[in-house]
Amino acid sequence: MLRYLPMILAAIASPRFLPPSLNCPRWNECRLYSERIYDGILNGELPYGQNGITLNDPKLLQSPDLTVRHVDLKRWMRNHYPEHRPGFLFSRGERMAHPFITLETGQAILIERLALQAALEHARRQMQELQEQRDTLLKQSTALLASKQCEISERAETTYLNIIGGMLTLMLGQSPSGVPYSSFKTQEALVSALVAHFGGTMGITERTLNGKFANARKYVRSASA
Repeated sequence: MLRYLPMILAAIASPRFLPPSLNCPRWNECRLYSERIYDGILNGELPYGQNGITLNDPKLLQSPDLTVRHVDLKRWMRNHYPEHRPGFLFSRGERMAHPFITLETGQAILIERLALQAALEHARRQMQELQEQRDTLLKQSTALLASKQCEISERAETTYLNIIGGMLTLMLGQSPSGVPYSSFKTQEALVSALVAHFGGTMGITERTLNGKFANARKYVRSASA
C-alpha cells in the first residue's frame, strides 16, 4: 500500500476518522485496523504518545503526530488479537507459532488426543473381536449347512435305493417274451456309459456307481423276498 500513501494522506482529514471508501487495495482492512487501534487507546488498553515518547495526552487523539511504541502495540495485539501477527511486529518464528495454543490449551489438546487414541484402539480391538466372531460363525454355518445337505433320513435313503435298484433291474432285464428292456447287457456297460457321459459330475465314478448299484439291487431283492 506504500505506493498509495500520497493518495491516502490527501484523502484523510483526520487520522482518527478515515473515509468509508477509497480507491485503494485492502482499504476496508486498513480502516478496521485503525479503528481497533483507536478503540484500544480510548479504552486505556494501548499506551500512546508523540515521537515515540509515551504521554497519554488526550489532545494527541486528533493529531497526525500520535505514535504508539512498537513493544506496546505488539503486546496489545498479542493479548487482544492473537490471530493477527503482522511481519513488522512479529518474527517469522512468532508468526509460525499458533497464536491460540497456550500451555493450558496445549495440555487439554494433548489429553483429548490421548483419550481419542485410547478410544480408537478400543474400537479397533472390538472390531477385530467382532471380525473373529463373524468368521467363526460363518465357518460353523457353512459346516452346519453342509452337514444338513449331506444327511438324509434312513427312510429316504431306502426309498432312493429301492428306486435305483428297481430301475437298474429293469434296464438290465428283459420282457417275458425275452426282449431286452434296454441296450445295456450288464451293469458294467451301464456304469461305463454313465462315466463317459457324466464323468465330471460329483459321485459319477466307476467305484461309487458300482457300490451304489450293488447296494440298491440288494435292497430291491430284500424287498421282493
